[in-house]
Amino acid sequence: MKITEFLQPQGVKLGVSVADQNAAIDELIALHNAAGNLNDAAAFKDAILAREAKGSTAIGKAIAVPHGKSSAVSKAGLTAITVPAGVDYKSLDGQPSKLIFMIAAPEGGADTHLEVLSKLMTMLMDDNFTQKLIAATSVDEFMKVIDEKETAKDKEVAAKAASSASRSLNLLAVTACPTGIAHTYMAAEALEQAAKDKGYAIKVETDGSGGAKNVLTSSEIAAADVIILAVDKNVEMGRFDGKRVIKASTANAIHNAGDLLAKAESGNVPVYHHTGAVESNTSIDGDETLGRKFYKHLMNGVSHMLPFVIGGGILVALSFLIDTLAGYGTTGGGNFGQMIPLSAFFKYVGGLAMSLMVPVLAGYIAYSIADRPGLAVGFTGGLLASNGNAAIAGFVWGSEEALPQLGGFNKFIANFAFQGSGNTVSGFLGGIAAGFLAGAIVLWLKKITSGFPKSLEGIKPVLIYPLCGVFLISVAMCFVLNPIIGLINTGLSAMLTALSNANMLAVLGLILGAMMAIDMGGPINKAAYVFGTGMLATASDYMTQGAQMNDPKVTACYIAMAAIMVGGMVPPVGIAIACKLFPKKFTEAERETWITNIIMGSSFITEGAIPFAAADPIHVIPCTMIGSGIAGLLSAVFGCTLMAPHGGIFVFATVGNPILYIVAWLVGSIITAVLLGFIKKNKE
Repeated sequence: MKITEFLQPQGVKLGVSVADQNAAIDELIALHNAAGNLNDAAAFKDAILAREAKGSTAIGKAIAVPHGKSSAVSKAGLTAITVPAGVDYKSLDGQPSKLIFMIAAPEGGADTHLEVLSKLMTMLMDDNFTQKLIAATSVDEFMKVIDEKETAKDKEVAAKAASSASRSLNLLAVTACPTGIAHTYMAAEALEQAAKDKGYAIKVETDGSGGAKNVLTSSEIAAADVIILAVDKNVEMGRFDGKRVIKASTANAIHNAGDLLAKAESGNVPVYHHTGAVESNTSIDGDETLGRKFYKHLMNGVSHMLPFVIGGGILVALSFLIDTLAGYGTTGGGNFGQMIPLSAFFKYVGGLAMSLMVPVLAGYIAYSIADRPGLAVGFTGGLLASNGNAAIAGFVWGSEEALPQLGGFNKFIANFAFQGSGNTVSGFLGGIAAGFLAGAIVLWLKKITSGFPKSLEGIKPVLIYPLCGVFLISVAMCFVLNPIIGLINTGLSAMLTALSNANMLAVLGLILGAMMAIDMGGPINKAAYVFGTGMLATASDYMTQGAQMNDPKVTACYIAMAAIMVGGMVPPVGIAIACKLFPKKFTEAERETWITNIIMGSSFITEGAIPFAAADPIHVIPCTMIGSGIAGLLSAVFGCTLMAPHGGIFVFATVGNPILYIVAWLVGSIITAVLLGFIKKNKE
């Protein structure tokens, strides 16, 4: 169908002068009416305005193409006006529109107008063609320019089709990104368009957030000449054994799809040879760089962890809100968030969900590295990272007094791994380490058992890998990582106590604030928090002994707690601000969590920042540390005090100097956001 079959001479008007977008629409509708395309001009205008309400149809480059499908249209048609002076059509590039086409399509009819729109849009990408239309001095000249361009375009398409017929290439592709929201589909579209330009047919499987779509069949794979994998996470690879496979990232497919097609044409594509069973997440590491492998495995864990952070964090925040509305904002103390049955339910469920963050992070990192056998080992390592060794010591020996009674190897174990184990929680940083270690352990187990008889193949994933893997990761966590964290925490507690005793409150505030943002709920964060709650208990003891609220030693205790809470409120809020100020620095999935992070940050739930820190620790953690440290410093300098151990904005009624406290919080958050904008790399 040719464009000039829809665009009649009476539907074209040149050199029009219109005051605004509405006037331009009226001109174009009047031309449709004159061409006999409408049976109800007013109803058709409603359809046009409804489409514009969804987003301007001005595409930039001085062009707008309003369109509508309505029962008010009697026959499909196209009208056009030129506006030499330009009109504000709310274009995305902010420039006035000088060439405006309007498509009218009947409701319920064939979507022929879409074909016309597609062809017209392709032609309008040629700036020379567009300028000729705007400069046309007569309707005949305008129509001739369109006809000549369309004829040339049709010949070009025919030539490509003829060329491809002599060099048939059967192509398949898979696209997948960690979040499965944007890049998965953008990469698929780019590959499909590049194949279309070359005259090839291609089927693309998209492994998005809603699951795999357009899944490749075994017969299609068998018949394929080349398979392009544009993926940022692991996909099933066993099905591609013996096929020529091109491996790339989604960003590479989006920006360089033509190059990938050219490589497929060249025939210089390696044959993929799969080893091991066909698993749903078999590794495609092959020719990837070490950094890309690390990122891919890490993001697999982060993407699975994110729902637990959001769901659990919001539920905990709601528990604080419920208690505040119930009148416990200033009297809840350490039980704030669980003062009534409803708030206690939200706090309990939300806390359980958030307690799964680190195990899920570690489990799915291991899964990405070692397939399904890595899950159990990774989850176990993550549980030990998030719970530490204290529970084991308490369960077995009951108290530290019982430890000296142990002898031999048992005493060695107790002294080395469990004594003083209350500070052995290694948090999300320990979870990351556990995930990678668990994956490596399972890969090692696979290697050393590769020579076992085939009759034992079935028993490996259900007995050998989980039994040996869980044992080895437990030994590594309990005897190496967690004890090291315990020693670090003991040293940190001693340092904080020394600063407090020396009355160095500004330095104490700086360090406490920064500690809250290093591992966001991990051991260093918890060391600072435990110190703060201990200071509240100390203040209570002082007052029991007769000290007054304005006593310097009592005030110092409350100043420490205030610095801790403001430091913990900065990371999620700073990241949320950065998502709005510097959207290119974050993925679409990350940007969508900004409201959630505002809520969690305001509720003193630092864990809202964990997915960002886990995905990019080198850049995110220094920014949050600096912002939180400055917030803690300012809070201490301003003399802000806090008598509640938790609650965020819901306990601001207990804050001394609340206005300056909010200033410290906002300053720290803005500093974090600006630093993120400067040092984080753009997401492709």
